[in-house]
Amino acid sequence: MTIAEVSKYYELSIDTLRYYERAGLIPPVRRGKGGMRDYSDKDIEWVGFIKCMRIANIPIEVLVKYVNLFKEGKSTQEDRKSLLKEQRDQLAEQIAKLQKILKKLDYKIANYGTVVLSAEKKLVW
Repeated sequence: MTIAEVSKYYELSIDTLRYYERAGLIPPVRRGKGGMRDYSDKDIEWVGFIKCMRIANIPIEVLVKYVNLFKEGKSTQEDRKSLLKEQRDQLAEQIAKLQKILKKLDYKIANYGTVVLSAEKKLVW
């Protein structure tokens, strides 16, 4: 796949894909004729993984650490697993906070005509 095709498929900018490669988040992409990037299935899997992790707000620095541990091989499996667990726990905490906010918004929407409007009348701007 070309960089344009990968960009469109994952809804990432071409600059973001180049950055991921420079930062070492994805393996160096093979170049075809004319120096154009030619993404292999393996490269595309890495892009998908990194995008998923970024959607979860996992910092670039953490992902770089994970990828570097991955490159070191089997001896780092427990370290990688631990890193993923830590990020999972942080994500779960964030989701719990967002669930509380969602519940509050649902309440406000469901009771807008009664409770919320009368409460808003008391507010001063």
